Amino acid sequence: MAFAPMGPEASFFAVVDRHKASLLATLSGGGGEPAGGGTRLASRFEDSVGLQMVSHCTTRKIKSDSPKSVKNFALILKILSMIYKLVQSNTYATKRDIYYTDSQLFGNQTVVDNIINDISCMLKVPRMSLHILSTSKGLIAGNLRYMEEDGTRVHCTCGSTAVAVPSNIQGIQNLITDAKFLLIVEKDATFQRLLDDNFCNRMSPCIMVTGKGVPDLNTRLLVKKLWDTFHIPVFALVDADPHGIEIMCIYKYGSKAMSFEAHNLTVPAIRWLGLLPSDIKRLNIPRDTLIPLTKRDQMKLDSVLKRPYITCQPFWRKEMEIMADSKVKAEIQALTFLSSDYLSRVYLPNKLKFGGWI
Repeated sequence: MAFAPMGPEASFFAVVDRHKASLLATLSGGGGEPAGGGTRLASRFEDSVGLQMVSHCTTRKIKSDSPKSVKNFALILKILSMIYKLVQSNTYATKRDIYYTDSQLFGNQTVVDNIINDISCMLKVPRMSLHILSTSKGLIAGNLRYMEEDGTRVHCTCGSTAVAVPSNIQGIQNLITDAKFLLIVEKDATFQRLLDDNFCNRMSPCIMVTGKGVPDLNTRLLVKKLWDTFHIPVFALVDADPHGIEIMCIYKYGSKAMSFEAHNLTVPAIRWLGLLPSDIKRLNIPRDTLIPLTKRDQMKLDSVLKRPYITCQPFWRKEMEIMADSKVKAEIQALTFLSSDYLSRVYLPNKLKFGGWI
């Protein structure tokens, strides 16, 4: 292996290694990730997969002879014909490419996005099988090498510059890593700060990924591919607020909108590393750095607490109840009030060394 480890002594990762062994034992014991099936308009929850389709639910019909749906029917046929040509020629296009083939006809990008999702669901195939790519916005850094479909060799580094998440995740191959863990970082600003603080080198070998907020499809596919390939522990670093928890849940359990593709996107093995609401009090983070929950925050928090997968996560529920009771939220940047590099030099190393995840 060509990577040169620069991180802490091997004993530092003892708890992380035990966690990995536990994950592998669960997988070998039949706790894998079965495939789902059904329709896109409703979803159920499976602990080992996340939100997935149900086989019987309310559906909608689009008829060619109905004035209300004739245009939508025509648009579906148009996109289907484009998909056919892409598959026949073994070429790929982005959703944006498809929209710009006739922007006046489609009206807006959302129309194209929804039709592609409907077609993917109707045919029960992943979007990649339609030869349609999404534009990537995510970044990746750390101990990872791979080769893209066109033969380009990519060497992610632990330096201050990250690599863009590829647009064709299915096409990447020859992945190589020595990483002990994968860290999903909610926000780009936090991700860049960790790079600037040399976190990847000091915690080497590791991999960091960010979807820059709500993750795009390719970032989710990449996290899933890394998990399926290496089965290393995957941790999430998000703000201690309802929005951050929601983003973590998308990586871990998926979303209703993409429940028809849950088995290709979700990583139920993800653990919540931080920022935990209980950390706010434990670390004596100054009250004036905290932000009051808005009505919208409270509604989002109530919504997440009612979701079926939270019943399987009593420690998550406890953290969210702490947030609800305190009526405050905190961004990861609140840790800078303890010291400018507290996140990278104290908080995360201690969490990883002593198993501070849930």
